[in-house]
Amino acid sequence: MTLAVLRGGLSLDSQRRARMEVLKEKVEEEEEAEREEAAERGKKMMRPVEMRREEPPMTQEMLRDLEKKLSEIEIVIPEQPSIITKDTIDISKLPLSYQSNTLKEEHLLEVADNFARQYSHLCPDRVPLFLHPLNECGVPKFVSTTIRPTLMPYPELYNWDSCAQFVSDFLSMVPLPDPLQPPSHLYSSTTVLKHQKGNCFDFSTLLCSMLIGAGYDAYCVNGYGSQDLCHMDLTRDVCPLTMKRKEVVQEEEKVPPKKYTIKPPRDLNSRFEQEQEMKKQEELQGEEERRRKEEEQRLLEVEKAKTDPLHGLRVHSWVLVLSGKREVPESFYIDPFTARSYSTQDDHFLGIESLWNHKNYWVNMQDCWNGCKDLVFDLGDPVRWEYLLLGTDKAPLSVAEEEDDAMNDDDNDDVENLGKEDEDKSFDMPSSWVEQIEISPEAFETRCPNGKKVIQYKRAKLEKWAPYLNSNGLVCRLTTYEDLECTMTLEIKEWFQNREDTLQLRHINKSTGLNIDYFKPGHPQALRVHAYKSMQPEMDRVMEFYETARVDGLIKREETPKTMTEYYRGRSDFLSYRHVDFGDRVKKLALNSAESNPRPMVKITERFSRNPEKPADEDVAERVFLIPEERTQLRYHCRDDHITASRREFLRRTEVDSKGNKIIMTPDMCINFEVEPVEHTKKLLYQYEAMMKLKNEEKLSRHQAWESELEVLEILKLREEEEGAHTLTISIYDTKRNEKSKEYREAMEHVMHEEHLRQVEAQLDYLAPFLAPFPPGEKLTHWQAVQVRDECLSDFKQRLIDKANLIQARFEKETQELQKQQQWYQENQVTLTAEDKAWYLSYYSQAVFRMRILEQRLNRHRELAPLKYLALEEKLHKDPRLVEFLEVFV
Repeated sequence: MTLAVLRGGLSLDSQRRARMEVLKEKVEEEEEAEREEAAERGKKMMRPVEMRREEPPMTQEMLRDLEKKLSEIEIVIPEQPSIITKDTIDISKLPLSYQSNTLKEEHLLEVADNFARQYSHLCPDRVPLFLHPLNECGVPKFVSTTIRPTLMPYPELYNWDSCAQFVSDFLSMVPLPDPLQPPSHLYSSTTVLKHQKGNCFDFSTLLCSMLIGAGYDAYCVNGYGSQDLCHMDLTRDVCPLTMKRKEVVQEEEKVPPKKYTIKPPRDLNSRFEQEQEMKKQEELQGEEERRRKEEEQRLLEVEKAKTDPLHGLRVHSWVLVLSGKREVPESFYIDPFTARSYSTQDDHFLGIESLWNHKNYWVNMQDCWNGCKDLVFDLGDPVRWEYLLLGTDKAPLSVAEEEDDAMNDDDNDDVENLGKEDEDKSFDMPSSWVEQIEISPEAFETRCPNGKKVIQYKRAKLEKWAPYLNSNGLVCRLTTYEDLECTMTLEIKEWFQNREDTLQLRHINKSTGLNIDYFKPGHPQALRVHAYKSMQPEMDRVMEFYETARVDGLIKREETPKTMTEYYRGRSDFLSYRHVDFGDRVKKLALNSAESNPRPMVKITERFSRNPEKPADEDVAERVFLIPEERTQLRYHCRDDHITASRREFLRRTEVDSKGNKIIMTPDMCINFEVEPVEHTKKLLYQYEAMMKLKNEEKLSRHQAWESELEVLEILKLREEEEGAHTLTISIYDTKRNEKSKEYREAMEHVMHEEHLRQVEAQLDYLAPFLAPFPPGEKLTHWQAVQVRDECLSDFKQRLIDKANLIQARFEKETQELQKQQQWYQENQVTLTAEDKAWYLSYYSQAVFRMRILEQRLNRHRELAPLKYLALEEKLHKDPRLVEFLEVFV
């Protein structure tokens, strides 16, 4: 097995060596400067002997004062992150594959050592390969065998993003002991999952195992990353939840202008004033842009001042997903710490040493002077990627594609013979030594270690909790800040699960005081969105509803202290809009609540959709009730071939007839504008009927508006109760949290236990009473076995006789009792009342029934007794404790 000749040089390793030498020189210069400074301070502190003699001696009080000041000095030792060690792992409980290697694995380690020797000889400037680190038992294991492809039984873990998010949430990050070298130990994924912590290589191994099991072409990568990537520092990155999705604006098709159209009205606004206003807006925008650039420049200078002296030298591991499988269109990286995907051209990734999957191991032979931007991930190209084992699924490029077409036949034969020799030397990868990766439902639901995880972003903080950990169902909270120090809160977003009130998301804007609650379908009032600043009634609020869950088709309600607007959809009366204007409430001394003293309605405006069953001139488009003025305005729909619509206005007067119950209709009480006048609409009778109909509809509209006010009060009261209780729903399949399901399961277990005890009792030893006199454990003699058999049969025979006698005694007792009652009946038959006769007849029928049952039992017992006796005798002959003696006896 030979390595390919390097082409083009590996300037990245030379650069790293140069950086290491420069770094060492800087450290030596700093140490030298510190020593010189300390020597200078010592010279300054040295004084002549004469001067020191003049100083007064140090007293006991000065010594105590010095000791007190020294004792007040506290040295704080920074806490090291907890790391999985052998002390925390019980090796005795691990499988045998963890504690030793098979012959095939030993052979693989020898192949890997031979490969590493050739590699170090041909590439002396490269760092040693990461081939076989120690596992938790201290046994060297090849890195490819540490990957255990596993398809999880949860549908949520079938896609790469959900798998990466689970690994990022489930594990706690532990930095590498040495940031410049790969770890000396690589633990199995089962151990990492058990302790819920690991370094970047542990993260990548677990994620790669899950992705390969899900069908992705995934690889673990050993390379170099930026400081933020290695330390999981997201304080310079924007939180993905704060990024707004780009909305695709669909351009409306411009309707071609008609030949005969009305020209728009002339614009009478001053162009000079508009230009001045535009200049002012541009100046404000320019000032804001200048401030933003200055702030960005200041942040860039601060970041430049914090340059990483180990840039390009920090070792990191991540996952590479190649295109092809699972319809992946383009190769990309996954950082297992943050679960974020990156392009292969990203600046965070500074170089690759090697990569591997569960089948093979590849070494990067390409120049990484420009990071990973110029790398080609054609693993079948031996010039760019040197593989460890032959027979990989990545077929190497054919020689015919590399050389000229003028190659002779002899050379082709040599290449074929060489290929046959390589095939003979091929060695397939041993199976993984790691046990099957399993994630319990409880662990999958808990996700985060201890149920909580906090991630700090740029101007944002993300907090995650496990379901049911918080009593109010809170599972995620995103806090956005105005400043980089995260001291001034801008807005808060909270996500909930398993809420009985179906609350899903709450958005709190601290600057405006606006709260927006989002609900899933299933709320008692069909709420979808509730935006408010205060829970007090008659304040600014917006409510949106699921119209399919409501009978009235209400989709939105907007309320202010003086107005209320409602939007409808899909109603049978084609109502689509209602706007109510309220006046000042009249003060009452008795009760001053909103229900007993509603706001007076001043104006009601209603709009209707087009009803295709009516002519446009008779289909009302807008209806306005001016309540104090007792006027009603109607506007009808416009016909397609018209440019104006008909209008009608009714004015109701308080005049009545002599009887006082009818309104006197006059022509001036109805003002009409009709596009195409019709004769019957001018008649007073038609106008009177229309006005009376509008009067009833006004009452109905006022009543519906009043009901809407009451509904708002009811919703607010319900929301206060829900927020106070914040009850959580529990699935019937959650047997641990569902009390009813738990009680039912315990009752079923109790019944099954009792049934088991009954079966055990039924299987009791029938020879135990007769074997009790003999010493336990000793074999019986021939005459003892015969004695036990005879005693058992005689005892059983006596029991059968006793049972027959008992049934016979009961039968005779019932017969005697019946004869006594018959004699009593015959003697007193003349003087008996109807009730006594009825009692006697009832007793007689029951007595006859009992006697018949006893007779049937006795006959059945007589038939079955001989059969039971013979069955017991046969059972005794087959009993293993008596069989050998009884056979001899026979």
